[in-house]
Amino acid sequence: MTEGKRPLLQVNNLKKYFPIRRGLMSRVVGQVKAVDDVSFSIGVAETLGLVGESGCGKTTVGRTLLRLIPPTEGSVEFDGKQVFDLGTEDLRRLRQDMQIIFQDPYSSLNPRMTVAGIVGESLRVHGIAKTKEEARARVAQLLERVGLSSQYVNRYPHEFSGGQRQRIGVARALALQPKFIVCDEAVSALDVSIQAQILNLLMDLQEEFKLSYLFIAHDLSVVRHIADRVAVMYLGEIVELSETEDLFERPSHPYTRALLSAIPVPDPTKKPQRILLEGDVPTPINPPAGCHFHTRCPEVLDRCRIDDPPVFDLGSGHGSKCWLHEGSYAVASAGMTALEV
Repeated sequence: MTEGKRPLLQVNNLKKYFPIRRGLMSRVVGQVKAVDDVSFSIGVAETLGLVGESGCGKTTVGRTLLRLIPPTEGSVEFDGKQVFDLGTEDLRRLRQDMQIIFQDPYSSLNPRMTVAGIVGESLRVHGIAKTKEEARARVAQLLERVGLSSQYVNRYPHEFSGGQRQRIGVARALALQPKFIVCDEAVSALDVSIQAQILNLLMDLQEEFKLSYLFIAHDLSVVRHIADRVAVMYLGEIVELSETEDLFERPSHPYTRALLSAIPVPDPTKKPQRILLEGDVPTPINPPAGCHFHTRCPEVLDRCRIDDPPVFDLGSGHGSKCWLHEGSYAVASAGMTALEV
């Protein structure tokens, strides 16, 4: 975590396994290890980018933090409260401080509700707006803040473009004045020019309201623009975490280097060397022994096939889960929360 920023969210050894059931009795025959021992922290007014290939567990992490899906193991501490230990009423109050912006602006808005109903519903549920007029005024104010006209309050989602719908999603997340927002691929479904607008809006809102973000994405160039730190996920694990610029300037894990090599370069005279990974991502039902990445790693060692590597502290808050660093760097202690590094 960036020096000088106190932790708002602390995630320790988070696991989420989904059971595989078969037969007439729905017997459990296996588990999908979607999130496997993930730890990190996020400070006040800080953005942590969470990147990786599709299916690596990024969205599951975000939804488990908010208790939209129950965890298998681990703990999440938010603003001094243990999220997984809260009862129904305490969790309901915590919802005001933890919100989410969904990936698809087309399916995340109820097509049968007007903008006033979509954005104002949480105000009514949590008793913040006492009257319809008060809720309507608050919704109009939120729409103006995210760059939409207050005259849109009576319109339905199908009357808006994708970028406008995502602005409505942002307004809905802001309605309760939260401290923390999970941005789950919040710009991936939008055109590039619209992506930049939404990213700039999120950054402006962060500065104004001191928001903390978990920014989930698969586009590293987008993450570089908005994130203070970046965590790289592979097959349910965080394999590298660092300050954003440090990660881009000196990526240490072979998987991170492969991801960065795939970023298009606008200058045709510069042709970076691509690192092509062979084979497919292993199944999370039965991940490989040792390092999960060893089946595709171009720098694999014999030990990688047997022993799961610890997190190595590379200095300056940079950690990497790779045996290549053995002997050169110290093993991170549990105090680094395994990749709060």
